[in-house]
Amino acid sequence: MSDKVKNKKENFIGIDIGGSKIMAALFNNEFKILSTKREKFKERTNITGGIEFIKKLVSEVLVGANLKIDSICGIGVGCPGPLDIDKGLVFEAPNLGWKNVPLKEILTREFGCQVRIANDVDAGTFGEYRFGAGKDARCVLGVFPGTGIGGGCVYEGKLFRGKTGSCMEIGHIQVQKDGPLCGCGKHGCIEAFAGRLAIAAAASVAAFRGQAPYLMEDTGGEIAKIRSKSIARAISAGDTVIEHIVRDSAKKLGSVIASVVSTIAPDIVVLGGGLVEAMPAIYLKEISAAIKEEAVEFLATDVKVAVAKLGDEAGVLGAAALIAEEAAK
Repeated sequence: MSDKVKNKKENFIGIDIGGSKIMAALFNNEFKILSTKREKFKERTNITGGIEFIKKLVSEVLVGANLKIDSICGIGVGCPGPLDIDKGLVFEAPNLGWKNVPLKEILTREFGCQVRIANDVDAGTFGEYRFGAGKDARCVLGVFPGTGIGGGCVYEGKLFRGKTGSCMEIGHIQVQKDGPLCGCGKHGCIEAFAGRLAIAAAASVAAFRGQAPYLMEDTGGEIAKIRSKSIARAISAGDTVIEHIVRDSAKKLGSVIASVVSTIAPDIVVLGGGLVEAMPAIYLKEISAAIKEEAVEFLATDVKVAVAKLGDEAGVLGAAALIAEEAAK
């Protein structure tokens, strides 16, 4: 392939920033992956260090595909927290500790191409709508429980959004006014009951009480070591109390999702995120049951509940597809 063809501006980079990991992928104009990089998000709570880490990953995926930045038409970034989409501003990402970060401006200045910022779950939901479990549906509701709990919605091909920024913050729907403190600073959000950190905290207590011997052996009961996969391993090994904790949190999340189903009547609810990837059967069963029991009956009858198909690639694919749409305008 000649350098002239190779360096045409027809490629896109998608970036998915998570609470504990970050992934970047380089796609051609048919959304085939040319290069990818996935790492723990080092320095994530240090804004300057976090930005430099993102820049490093962009450079690495370019090297991985033997391409230069002048072959890139645009960069799409999925980032946690409420955003000003038009300005590309991260208002606040509680699980990162970021506030008022002009991410779009920084990346545009650094790489000299179009940049679009989207909420990370919006990007994941859009990826599932374009390429995965919700492909071509009229209305897709995405719910991604992991470090936090994010929500996104694609309605008739467009991301559901507020006047200037992202919305669908399902994880921050309050379910108990005097409940535990959430990462957003409020009390009693569903994320404080059903996010991975809440599950890990309850699991740690169970482990130290001697109720979860396998988890104790596997992780030492340390919250930082209790990840989605270690929770799933403990359940498979017979730690029934851990299964009870997960099922209870999934039921609580299902009640919130049922209320959203009654509000927007999606064709499909797509479940993703680290917890669902590790324990899909539990989340599918409990959330489906909650929707059937608690949502408005005629709206709950036809809604499909499905596990996301794209895994880690949902966010980067969605982010890349969003910047491709913008670049085509």
